[in-house]
Amino acid sequence: MTAYPSLFVSHGSPMMALEDSAARRFLGELGARILGEIGRPRGVLIASAHWEAHELAFTTAAKLPTIHDFGGFPRRLYECRYEPPGAEEAVAKAAGLLQAAGMEVYGDPRRGLDHGAWVPLMLMFPDADVPMAQITIQTPLGPAHQIEVGRTLAPLREEGILIVGSGNITHNLPEMDRQAPDSDAHDWVKEFSEWVKAALDEGRIDDLVGWEANAPHARRSHPSDEHFLPLFTALGAGGEGAKVERIHTSYSYASLAMDMYAFG
Repeated sequence: MTAYPSLFVSHGSPMMALEDSAARRFLGELGARILGEIGRPRGVLIASAHWEAHELAFTTAAKLPTIHDFGGFPRRLYECRYEPPGAEEAVAKAAGLLQAAGMEVYGDPRRGLDHGAWVPLMLMFPDADVPMAQITIQTPLGPAHQIEVGRTLAPLREEGILIVGSGNITHNLPEMDRQAPDSDAHDWVKEFSEWVKAALDEGRIDDLVGWEANAPHARRSHPSDEHFLPLFTALGAGGEGAKVERIHTSYSYASLAMDMYAFG
């Protein structure tokens, strides 16, 4: 079986589920490419910025409900449903690897997919027939912990499991410009985005882990950490010395860099 790459996707606004954009079109193409070139995954594990917890936990429901974890959007967005089967096999394998590495793992039988998970997955796999599970991010433990979680899960890529981190390369909501085209952004957004790319291309992982001190416009790009951390989960899951490729770049509302990466 051909190993899947691990992926980092920028999920942007929940409205990407309905509105055309370069990122939306790319995610549809990416899913079709995965199905056509590698085949249907046996399962998807996704770490979204919108499930922060102290514990390392997975969804364990047999069918994952859609969580509309936002407010003030059009009614038709709340009518969207994406309810794939739960990835029982993938969760069991993942939990075994993490426990063997000394990490405590919990299951949540009630939680479904938040918009950081269901929006990109709906665009990639619209038939909702691929088993899926969401995994928490543990924000206080920082980037190095997320790398270790991803690194521990990396062997699953050889078993037909697609590992995805979903956040944003930049995520500054107060400085959004809703009239901006998706081909342009604030200069500081572009500078931060290109710094991340250069650090990944050059293997400067320590610089990335210390991004708050090292990156230009760090806190302007991420006033809080959670949307950047899924990048590190995907990076770790790529494995040691993995090939890094930025597979998409565009912007949303001028302050959200929608870069996406494949590792391995």
